[in-house]
Amino acid sequence: MSNVNSADVVVVGAGVSGALLATRLAKAGKSVLLLESGPKLGRDELVERFRTSAFKSDFVSPYPFSPMAPHPRYTPEPNGYLHQAGPHAFNAQYIRMFGGTSWHWAAQLWRFVPGDFHQHSLYGVGKDWPISYDDLEDYYYQAEVIAGVGGSPDNGSPRRKPYPMERVPASWLQQRVTARLAPDFTVLDDSTGRNSRSYDGRPACCGNNNCMPLCPIDAQYHGGLAAQQAVDSGVQVITEAVVYRLEHDAQGKIVAVHYYDWNKTSHRVTGQSFVLAANAIETPKLLLMSVSDKFPQGIANARDNVGRNLCDHPAIGVTFDVDEEIWPGRGPVSPCSIGQFRDGDFRREHAPFRIDISNASQVASVSQELLAEGYFGKQLQEQILFRAARRLSIKNALEQLPDPNNRVTLSDQKDALGLPTPSLYWNVDDYVIKGTAKTKEVYDAIAAKLGGTNIKHSKSGAFSNRQHITGTLSMGRDPANSVTDEWGRAHDHPNLFMVGTGVMPTVGTCNVTLTAMALSLRTADKILQETRNA
Repeated sequence: MSNVNSADVVVVGAGVSGALLATRLAKAGKSVLLLESGPKLGRDELVERFRTSAFKSDFVSPYPFSPMAPHPRYTPEPNGYLHQAGPHAFNAQYIRMFGGTSWHWAAQLWRFVPGDFHQHSLYGVGKDWPISYDDLEDYYYQAEVIAGVGGSPDNGSPRRKPYPMERVPASWLQQRVTARLAPDFTVLDDSTGRNSRSYDGRPACCGNNNCMPLCPIDAQYHGGLAAQQAVDSGVQVITEAVVYRLEHDAQGKIVAVHYYDWNKTSHRVTGQSFVLAANAIETPKLLLMSVSDKFPQGIANARDNVGRNLCDHPAIGVTFDVDEEIWPGRGPVSPCSIGQFRDGDFRREHAPFRIDISNASQVASVSQELLAEGYFGKQLQEQILFRAARRLSIKNALEQLPDPNNRVTLSDQKDALGLPTPSLYWNVDDYVIKGTAKTKEVYDAIAAKLGGTNIKHSKSGAFSNRQHITGTLSMGRDPANSVTDEWGRAHDHPNLFMVGTGVMPTVGTCNVTLTAMALSLRTADKILQETRNA
């Protein structure tokens, strides 16, 4: 008989990382209990919420919000859930619900390049990982098979096996940009979990151009699918379960987690192993809240490393009008990238970067621009048609070096359950500033090759978040400067593991979810190996 008060493995967080790990453990015969702070909604409900939303440019608007499990909101007004300690705003966007934040993504599932794992050894900056690319290569492929990933094979990450999915056919925008930028710039198919054919019970992409905030037909892989697979594999799931404390014994072994339901009734759950799979902000928050006489700074935080080395991809963008019709808005919103600046000896001097080329419809932004310029009537109609057919938007993903001063702590504010909200300190150093200057040079060269006019760069010094949050639970061999070991195990707690992007020591130049998925599968195998040998 199942027991919701105990399990072999208790997992906190039903996003893609926690769900994949839970599924693997359950299929191997482990009893697994998955606790999710948010609610469960299906894709049909979310699509309807998007259709009726007044803020369709806000990728979080279709997703449920509750003060019992709050997340950052910025529309119509910022809700202030994340306290900004400066000097740059870290406007993270994430969702607390069954399936997690990858509901509202573009399904970019890139591998890191081998040099990303040895950044300090190769280039004298940042830090090295305790593992190499080769340690993850097979797990990368396993994750790609689960998600159905396709892309350009020659993207800087060596492969032993071909992609499990063929690429989605190139849009007209991608075809024209690829042809006109060659040979100076090599445009690659993005590595994406987006079906070009029926795969794993999901249909092929039909070009809705609605990948964000959600694919209306599930042609795109996401955490909701991963979480449902966990349920189908026998994992017990409790939603609306806000974990607020980890309990340990005299030796420091974790023995239970405590959670509030949305009526603020407290529950205690015991287990043999515990896995924290909330995101790279919420997991540090939980660890820092879990104070005791033995661990006055919180669980896994004896050396004050929890929450430190907060990284993202500081991004700048540019828009301009191409001298021919490229018609963005047909097909996937994020089809292709320029990856030739991801690695090289220049990393000693400035941040590497990848350039994303957007295929999102420009009609809404162009219309707002023209109305602000005073256009109306027939001229407005003509100009919308003219600019929306030619407007190109591109953005980069700059690597940020880990800095222990950039961190997640607890604020003085409380949520509806009386729990502290996160406080974020985030700075951008000269390494990024130098990479920004190089990026602007590349942007201008791209615009020139495409006959660009009406060129608009991001405001100087203004960086946006790419929502690729890493570093706050950094893995490493030395407990003095890391939180977890190479398996994601807390240095001070032998049965406490962490998965997700937070354990990644560096952020690289690509979207981070595939690496988190691969690490989660690797951690699951480690847990299974140890429990079999126990």
